[in-house]
Amino acid sequence: MSMSHDVQKVRSFEHPGEGQRRAKSTPKGRQIDPTAAHEVELLLGDRPRRHDLLIEYLHLIQDRYHQISASHLAALADEMKLSFAEVFETATFYAHFDVVKEGEPDIAPLTIRVCDSLTCAMLGAEKLLHDLQDTAGPGIRVVRAPCVGRCDTAPAAEVGHHFVDHATVGNVLAAAKGGDTHPHLPGYVDFDAYVAGGGYTLLKRLRSGELPKEDLLKALDDASLRGLGGAGFPTGRKWCSVLGEPGPRLMAVNGDEGEPGTFKDRYYLEADPHRFLEGTLIGAHVVEAADVYIYLRDEYPAAREILEREIAKLPPGGPALHMRRGAGAYICGEESSLLESLEGKRGLPRHKPPFPFQVGLFGQPTLINNIETLWWVRDIVEKGADWWKGHGRHERRGLRSYSVSGRVRTPGMKLAPAGITVRELIDEFCGGMADGHTFHAYLPGGASGGILPAAMDDIPLDFGTLEKYGCFIGSAAVIILSEHDSVKGAALNLMRFFEDESCGQCTPCRVGTQKAALLMERPVWNRELLEELSQAMRDASICGLGQAASNPLTSVIKYFPDEFLPKEAAE
Repeated sequence: MSMSHDVQKVRSFEHPGEGQRRAKSTPKGRQIDPTAAHEVELLLGDRPRRHDLLIEYLHLIQDRYHQISASHLAALADEMKLSFAEVFETATFYAHFDVVKEGEPDIAPLTIRVCDSLTCAMLGAEKLLHDLQDTAGPGIRVVRAPCVGRCDTAPAAEVGHHFVDHATVGNVLAAAKGGDTHPHLPGYVDFDAYVAGGGYTLLKRLRSGELPKEDLLKALDDASLRGLGGAGFPTGRKWCSVLGEPGPRLMAVNGDEGEPGTFKDRYYLEADPHRFLEGTLIGAHVVEAADVYIYLRDEYPAAREILEREIAKLPPGGPALHMRRGAGAYICGEESSLLESLEGKRGLPRHKPPFPFQVGLFGQPTLINNIETLWWVRDIVEKGADWWKGHGRHERRGLRSYSVSGRVRTPGMKLAPAGITVRELIDEFCGGMADGHTFHAYLPGGASGGILPAAMDDIPLDFGTLEKYGCFIGSAAVIILSEHDSVKGAALNLMRFFEDESCGQCTPCRVGTQKAALLMERPVWNRELLEELSQAMRDASICGLGQAASNPLTSVIKYFPDEFLPKEAAE
């Protein structure tokens, strides 16, 4: 039986005879632009092509070109021997990478970011944003941004990498037109001044064996120093847990201070960075970590430059200190998300167990501490646990760094006794309420710590004192509202923040925050539905973002019924 004409054609194509030509081969996949490849190669120089450095290299491109084009993404993927999908998904996860897809217009060379988180919103950020968008002119892009850690000087705007405090249309545009786009460094205690004041003596005693590890750990335990990033886990116990795991071990520092209302870590880094660095080196010595990764949020360029300068002055010996730069993702303040980001990936929370002290960075046991926690190590060990515990009010012990913002006369970082009440904090440390404002409500622990009415102004502000009211102290970010502020509007602002910052990994958080914000935009809240949604988010979200996102919402329902109910129902 003879072959069909079609089969003959196929076989003829598979085995072309004389006079026949094979179809021209077309390369498959994304093609690398030679110019982009050369530019990426020059930017990377002789740096190692490791996956964990991907975010650092994306920053190099963003800083140089003010955007990241598809051709640069493809060239970077090729240079690092990664798939385009891996590089693309990481770049588009972080808010500070301006990825321009194929066919899209280039982004303006200068970006102005206006913070729209709660304190800035209270002080006119929305109007500032729209006025700047109307007047900025060509070559300037004006966008909204989540909290930038300058709540004490709200409203805040960022021009390039320079921040404008108490921002107005005039001073923001003046900075933009004057080319004032680089961070301004404040005065701080440098290496020589720190050493002259006795700095690094404790570290030397520890390394020489004059001070046994056990004595240092006992001092931390006796003082009951707890993690000051928000979770409040006992520091000495955490160090012992890591030390109990088989080596090699690593250390990571969580400097991703993204909770709206919080700026204490920035204050310490910009004032006395070596006190933090000595605490870090002490922690690394105790757990025998050869490498320390300091993850600092991208919104702190001045602190990053200070640390890079001062780390270079440290004498040789000890662990290697690696600076890593966040890229605008609040979720990376969660410890397992931070580890994912340090590995050059999207900041998606890990399932636990195993816990980071068991399986952490690069799969090794990892000590993770907040910046302020490490900042206090030297003082506690040198001055003694009794010195630390000698502070405190209302049967609480120690000192707390309260980031106070909102309607007070003198906002700022207030070092005060642990357990102080909000009324005492306002009157004794903040000069009272701002002129023309009466105390109405407050957030005791930042965006996720809940909202309480002024009538509940006698609760000690410390770990374990607020939970029975549906709130918590967290990182001690205290935001003060007056009668001019809507508590309902404040809760909606916070829910929109959580909606934007959800990593999207789990449905209860990703969808729950979105649905909650939509329901909260209605003139009359559906209490039953919102409470049911809040419970689902608390019970089923993977990490603390989704679990705590509804705290402000449920606080308003519980403590401010006249603000979310129709007027006639409230009466």
